[in-house]
Amino acid sequence: MAQYTQRPMGFPETIFQAICEQLLPTACIACQGFQQSSLCDRCLNQLRDEGLLNYQCCYQCGITLQASEIAQQRCMQCQTLRPYFDETYCLDRYDGLLQTPLHELKYQKRIAFANALGRTWNLLLSKELEDISADYLLPVPLSIEKLAQRGFNQSWEIAKQIRCGGHIQKSPYMLQRHHYAKHQAGSTLSNRQLAIQGMFYVEDRYIQQLANKTVIVFDDVMTSGATLNEIARVLKDNGVSRVINWVLLRAARPI
Repeated sequence: MAQYTQRPMGFPETIFQAICEQLLPTACIACQGFQQSSLCDRCLNQLRDEGLLNYQCCYQCGITLQASEIAQQRCMQCQTLRPYFDETYCLDRYDGLLQTPLHELKYQKRIAFANALGRTWNLLLSKELEDISADYLLPVPLSIEKLAQRGFNQSWEIAKQIRCGGHIQKSPYMLQRHHYAKHQAGSTLSNRQLAIQGMFYVEDRYIQQLANKTVIVFDDVMTSGATLNEIARVLKDNGVSRVINWVLLRAARPI
């Protein structure tokens, strides 16, 4: 099977999107107010002012830093037990403005919200990340069973909309996931780490392509970090030299 990669939108798609924005009524995905853009100016400015991207965060896992951790720029957990991934960039907190739109996408199958969430990322983070050195952007995969149940992979649907350097290839096929029926919500970190072991694998035909490359892994939500850490371990075991996480929403530290 040929590798699928996604390139930036071409001229016809850009024109079509512009026409739709002008002619079709749009509700803000955060406040539901009707206006031209998928995220209204008030909500966009709120994200600019209050989003996680404005806070001192651990460069490795993206969690907000406590005062005692700022000098090291890494949280105590990453200092104590270093993750396999190298950096993490997050747009906002899980309990922020974009939580409801993300739930609408995932659980109500409102696919158009993926475009809106991707465009929000582009407005707030793309400029900061445009010069990042990487070779591939891969979404966190769903198992075949979960993909059939939901009908789409929300991380891939958002990732398709994200602008990144033209040299970065996007692919939903390189990284795959075995099926695991038990939900992890509410589990302890140690239980999550145990549950996720062996869940991910790289398709054999792509291993050589990933050797000595830098890979961005995109996820819609990062909670404990166990899933992304296991993915980074698998990627590095298969020859990847560096793993960077791009995350839409980051859960706060456990209280």
